[in-house]
Amino acid sequence: QVQLVESGGGLVQPGGSLRLSCAASGFTFSSYAMNWYRQAPGKERELVAGITPSGGTTTYADFVKGRFTISRDNAKKTVYLQMNSLKPDDTAVYYCNVHWASSGWLYVYWGQGTQVTVSS
Repeated sequence: QVQLVESGGGLVQPGGSLRLSCAASGFTFSSYAMNWYRQAPGKERELVAGITPSGGTTTYADFVKGRFTISRDNAKKTVYLQMNSLKPDDTAVYYCNVHWASSGWLYVYWGQGTQVTVSS
């Protein structure tokens, strides 16, 4: 079965950095785009960044452009999110996501999430 396991979250001071990882299994990792979402308390889950199967194209939400970098290692079946210049507003649970359509159905998978807290 599909599994996504995030790691790397924690407490960091404003201006600091963290690198999140998401280890994937149960599907052909190199064939699918991967995404990072986040959800802050009392807010809806929002897309942070996405990366194509080859890693050749990345997209970012405006609120992280220039600060976050998404990347992937298809040999390790892992997607990363490098987060720099962190702000208190970046505090959230960060989720790894993959989805695809098959036979008219949309399959959406999430990891368990990793907490990122930006505070002095």
